[in-house]
Amino acid sequence: MKRRDFLASAAALSLFSAEALAAKKKTDAKPTSKPAAKPASGKPSAGRHSAKPSATSTQSHGPVAHTAEDPITEKPPQGTSATRLPPVKAPEPPADWRTYEIVTTVKLKGISGQTRLWLPLPLNQDTLYQRTLGHSWSGNPEMASMRRLPDGDLEVFHSEWSDGSDAKFQIKTLVTTADRHFDVAKRTVAPEREDILRRNLQASQLIPNDGLAHQLGERIIGRIKDPVAQGKAIYDWVVENSIYDPALPGGGTGDVRQQLIRGQYGGRSADINGLFVAICRAIGIPARCVFGLRVGPSRLFRSLGLTSDDATRGQHVRAEFYVPGFGWIPVDPSDVRRAVAMEGLSDRDSKLLSLKKVLFGVWEMNWIAFNVGTDVVLPGRQNALPFLLLPQLESREGKRDGTNPAAFEFTINSRRVEL
Repeated sequence: MKRRDFLASAAALSLFSAEALAAKKKTDAKPTSKPAAKPASGKPSAGRHSAKPSATSTQSHGPVAHTAEDPITEKPPQGTSATRLPPVKAPEPPADWRTYEIVTTVKLKGISGQTRLWLPLPLNQDTLYQRTLGHSWSGNPEMASMRRLPDGDLEVFHSEWSDGSDAKFQIKTLVTTADRHFDVAKRTVAPEREDILRRNLQASQLIPNDGLAHQLGERIIGRIKDPVAQGKAIYDWVVENSIYDPALPGGGTGDVRQQLIRGQYGGRSADINGLFVAICRAIGIPARCVFGLRVGPSRLFRSLGLTSDDATRGQHVRAEFYVPGFGWIPVDPSDVRRAVAMEGLSDRDSKLLSLKKVLFGVWEMNWIAFNVGTDVVLPGRQNALPFLLLPQLESREGKRDGTNPAAFEFTINSRRVEL
């Protein structure tokens, strides 16, 4: 037989064999009209549980319907990219919300000429722990507007006067909050955007992510591999090795670089929680400071909340770190150290040990978040601020941030309201 005849015969034989095999599979797949025989004994056979369901039994139930309780990532179509995703369910909103009215009033003293004012505003996006219900303002600025910065990390109210000698301004904001809890048993959070995660791994003016921070982070976590456990180890270390200084103005300077160089850790909330963020970033865990304001009394400790409606000096910085599947986990090592300094507790006090456990994963929302911005360039200014926590004023006399009441005076009042 010639070679080409042999190849043609072989091809025909292969085709015939494939068709025969396909026909046999179709015959085998046809359901029988007889009901399946029951096992002889009352117990199911061993092989019945191990056998895979046939294609016929899967198709008999029709298409799978997916709902919020049974999302597509729980039972994804085979072969799709969804099979590689963690299960994600719609988060359940909290039931207990509290609403606060925050009134900020600015009075300028002995300031003449062109004057500009910037005020931080609450988060511009709704979350499961905070929602901004609205703003209203009054006063005599010649220009006033709400400005959202390009990166979306913060929103400010910007106003200007050609002559600040008689400047008046007041803004009222309604914000509703719910306590924020982290549940270690629920790994069902949708992934964060990659650009946001990259941004929260980078260094800023005052928060390094290399050198001494990296060495310290490596020493703290040792051989710990789980990222939640790594975050907990860093949190514990910061609580045990930092000191809260109530004499510092505002939320502190936030200069973590100097803390690392001196080997002396602490300050106020921007310093202590900034240290936590720096160490997390240095070992590859996205983390960020969240800048905000205390607006109500605390159920945990008196010193961790307001004791009256006056919130003028209630600025406070918190922190959070990111773990895939769990999302952003809230922490506040600074408030643990604040309780030691303000309540006169010892480091071995049972109340303090309980607070230390609570503040890893919980934010008591007698506080509102303003923003997560760092190296902030305000509208109309060129030099970047490390962060925006206090009102900012600029005139021909210079720049002020409200920590010196002789320069310009502002008051913040907060009260709980019922809607």
